Amino acid sequence: MRVVDKSSEGPRPLFSYRPYWAHRFGVAPFLPRSRAEMDELGWESCDIILVTGDAYIDHPSFGMALIGRLLEAHGFRVGILDQPAWDAVSAFRELGAPNLFWGVTGGNMDSMVNRYTSDRRMRSDDAYSPNGIGGLRPDRSVTVYTKRCREAYPGVPVVIGGIEASLRRIAHYDYWSDKVRRSVLVDSGADLLVYGNAERAIVEIAHRLGAGKDISEIRDLRGTAFVQSTPFGFTEIDSTSIDKPGRIDPKPNPYAMEEERKEAPCETGQSPSAAPLLQISRAKPTRAQQVIRLPSFEQVSRDPTLYAHASRILHREANPGNARALIQRHGQVEVWINPPPIPLTATEMDTLYELPFQRIPHPTYEGKRIPAYEMIKFSVTIMRGCFGGCSFCSITEHEGRIIQSRSEQSILKEIEHIRDKTPGFTGIISDLGGPTANMYRMACKSREIESACRLPSCVYPDICDNLGTDHGPLIRLYRKARAIPGIKRIFVASGVRYDLAVRSPEWIKELAQHHTGGYLKIAPEHTESGPLSHMMKPGIGSYDRFKALFDRYSQEAGKEQYLIPYFIAAHPGTTDEDMLNLALWLKRNGFRPDQVQAFLPSPMATATAMYHSGKNPLSPLKMDKSVPVVKSLEQRRLHKAFLRYHDANNWPILRDALRRMGREDLIGNGKHHLVPSWQPAGTGMEREGKRGPIPYSPRIRKGTALTQHTGLPPSSSGK
Repeated sequence: MRVVDKSSEGPRPLFSYRPYWAHRFGVAPFLPRSRAEMDELGWESCDIILVTGDAYIDHPSFGMALIGRLLEAHGFRVGILDQPAWDAVSAFRELGAPNLFWGVTGGNMDSMVNRYTSDRRMRSDDAYSPNGIGGLRPDRSVTVYTKRCREAYPGVPVVIGGIEASLRRIAHYDYWSDKVRRSVLVDSGADLLVYGNAERAIVEIAHRLGAGKDISEIRDLRGTAFVQSTPFGFTEIDSTSIDKPGRIDPKPNPYAMEEERKEAPCETGQSPSAAPLLQISRAKPTRAQQVIRLPSFEQVSRDPTLYAHASRILHREANPGNARALIQRHGQVEVWINPPPIPLTATEMDTLYELPFQRIPHPTYEGKRIPAYEMIKFSVTIMRGCFGGCSFCSITEHEGRIIQSRSEQSILKEIEHIRDKTPGFTGIISDLGGPTANMYRMACKSREIESACRLPSCVYPDICDNLGTDHGPLIRLYRKARAIPGIKRIFVASGVRYDLAVRSPEWIKELAQHHTGGYLKIAPEHTESGPLSHMMKPGIGSYDRFKALFDRYSQEAGKEQYLIPYFIAAHPGTTDEDMLNLALWLKRNGFRPDQVQAFLPSPMATATAMYHSGKNPLSPLKMDKSVPVVKSLEQRRLHKAFLRYHDANNWPILRDALRRMGREDLIGNGKHHLVPSWQPAGTGMEREGKRGPIPYSPRIRKGTALTQHTGLPPSSSGK
């Protein structure tokens, strides 16, 4: 394959293609999901059939609707098989064979995250299914659906995408099987994988296949992965051992001339010309001509530290401005991952979100409630991406850390569209946001610095001096949106990055006085420095400053409003003492969480690498510094119990833990105690059907479960 560096040319505009010949059929009211609907449209066949694990909702918040309408805008006839029965091939023949390719996704969530809790228990419901019914998608949906597509029509290309494929594009630790699994490309047998925001790649793939190209020839697109031997003409950089060669993180000088930056030593600390060669000349290769070899699937399966090393390399090669291709051997084949896609421009985002979505579920679901739709049907997406880089979160890994914002005019137009055309609208917009509520139009102050930066976060450990944090455009958007006739209230329900928010008291005032309905959810995640540093989250002081401003502006408006903080239990880097301190903080501040979140190791996340390896990929792995990891079910339950210290069912396990930790001083009936020394009837061990209550005595040996049953609460005068 000939290497061509097109980095200076920029990507082809998303809507600059000549429409495919089938555009003459026009726009479908809904993408057809049955042969009868195709007949009504006058279609003999579909050019592309999309398969998804979610119910089909024609709304831009749902990935397959977004991709389907985009491909339709390019002239392709797009059908959709949503939640097809996977136990027989017949369901995959409903629309006939696609002329060009199948597009397969697990849905808006990874299918395993969707189906199982953090305790590996199967969920009884599914927010993306009609009436919330669970069990309408298989485990590892992408793999299962792809194999059924192959069975239905052998020889038709299959392209996989969405978050499940995106986060499983390389060898990855799978929490539910407790092992490292192969790339989903290898397991599914798909021809091509599209990761991240897929619009640029999927449009180019469709037009090339429509022009008669073979899918095996499509090897040069950003944001794609495929199985192949090393392409001719690339220089391979060996990174199959711990932090070799050299260091990983020195950053090229963004102020250097372009040619100097191309010739500069790479971030591994080694000159490209000194790397093992697959070169065709003695000339120093550009970054576009380099590929980094990760440790193989077999290596990372055997050695958790090498797994952490591979995770470190992957996350360092995440900036579209400087990322290089990656390659990882799986047995006899190579998984090749091209650099990430170039983010969409504001004009492209506007055109994409203004496509003719019906904004409602397919008519066959009439009368059925789809919980995920109910949550977002009156919401508006204003931006994509997140530069927070939280180690447990997959937003940055999937959408990237460069913020992609829509124009103010486009957003206001969508609000008017909801007002005028969405059934059941009462004048209230449920959310004006995105992955993060207050990153709209924020970007690095310098394009050169942005393209050269290799840091995983723009706000950790502190907010970067080069980051623009102006909330002014967002404030102006809020005010114009509120002024639209027929709009009564606009809420902000997306997550708030409070360390950014404190830079703009005016925005907090706007949020508190106009866009909060009594309660605002916010996620400090923890109070202690150990867990927070492994999460890449700010200290609790930022939360305190935000709360002070939020309370002040709420009071000025005469509103009684409260922050509802969210916390994570059992995150890597968390000790029992950390959870105890968090519980004490919760009690001091009067918080009694109803629901708690335990860390769930999602595929490819940095925190998942910590969980699996006990190492921190954010630091040089040669330091061999271990990370505290909570793996046993008993300890995970203890950490969750600390968050729900007020639940009597958790008191026995907490009393036992406090005695074991030498903190019996926190057991008692006073205000300064964490848990009481008595136990209500029908709670704790009795509720679980275990042995009866035992009178409490601090002299009883450690490890004994203790209760006192009097039928009455302790004296309220306890100190």
